[in-house]
Amino acid sequence: MEDQNAGHGLSKVLRKLKPYLAMVSLQFGYAGMYIITMVSFKHGMSHWVLSVYRHVVATLIMAPFAFVLERKVRPKMTLPIFLRLAALGFLEPVLDQNLYNMGMKMTSTTFASATVNVLPAITFIMALAFRLETVNLKKIHSIAKVIGTAVTVSGAMVMTLYKGPALQIIKGQAANHGSASTESSDQHWVLGTLMLIASCGGWASFFILQSFTLKMYPAELSMTSWICFLGIFEGAIASLIFERDMSVWSIGWDSRLLACVYSGVVCSGMAYYIQGVVTRERGPVFVTSFSPLCMIITAALGSIILAEQVRLGSIIGAIIIVCGLYTVVWGKSKDSLNTTGGGKSEVQELPIKDGTRSGSDNFDNIEVNVPVEMKGVGNNVLSSTRS
Repeated sequence: MEDQNAGHGLSKVLRKLKPYLAMVSLQFGYAGMYIITMVSFKHGMSHWVLSVYRHVVATLIMAPFAFVLERKVRPKMTLPIFLRLAALGFLEPVLDQNLYNMGMKMTSTTFASATVNVLPAITFIMALAFRLETVNLKKIHSIAKVIGTAVTVSGAMVMTLYKGPALQIIKGQAANHGSASTESSDQHWVLGTLMLIASCGGWASFFILQSFTLKMYPAELSMTSWICFLGIFEGAIASLIFERDMSVWSIGWDSRLLACVYSGVVCSGMAYYIQGVVTRERGPVFVTSFSPLCMIITAALGSIILAEQVRLGSIIGAIIIVCGLYTVVWGKSKDSLNTTGGGKSEVQELPIKDGTRSGSDNFDNIEVNVPVEMKGVGNNVLSSTRS
């Protein structure tokens, strides 16, 4: 009996940790993508073409799973749903990715990943505007979310405005590669920064619209496949407009092919799906609050693989950002506890027709509560409580 209780307790802890582990793992995936894509750009890869090929790979990987696993629970496609999916296919696969890649080429991978740290703040403000998040200044956890967001942005500003002396992580790195890295980073710095901030706006809009679309189309695998599929056509149109040289479409067995496959499988297919599941359970602010971790991982990999300089300002900013991250996550965890305890403000209600359920309750903590007065009514309501 004690062993059973211990096993039950361990499984309960693992279920609660799954969203956190999923988002942390995703940040490692994104950091690897930034490094690989930067290497492919140095070998002549076009960021417009990369976006198209990336989603071709993602569609080929995700569509079979969506077709098989969600064939019985997939809602009927309607024009409003399709238009939302088309907008999602433009916001992230086309707008965000291309603006980010252009900004990264004009600055550096470390600076670009640091700029993404404004994403939680933008998403938090947009979530408040669309009433996806609530702030009660009488409660400590709500104040923690606001303070954590402000601290995160402050850390990002420190990284942006204060460079400080270069730190020599690898022996001989600063002498051999320091000047080249600085020259490439200083070129078109202002324009690159504006593109990176604009890409964060597009990414935040993607999360907000995804949260609303999941209420109408609660099938994460199918949604991911549609976003990638529509992103192919929208990205191809943008590529044909901005890339007149058709030779950029040819790639070989090198870093360019690796960038397409890796980013397509990990950062489009798996990422859209994981983000959709966690967004449905914890909300868009929880998902974006982990993005500062990616900056720290990217800075470490960039200094080792790309010989990019790591400066004191980046280290100080990273420490501040991590403090803000943990503050936001702590506040979100208290939101979750309040909801489980019977709070009304955080409960999300997703309509379901004919008893259809999404086949992606991956974290096994969604409870179905049917009030007594609702029994016998044709349209049941799924009350999704955050644990």
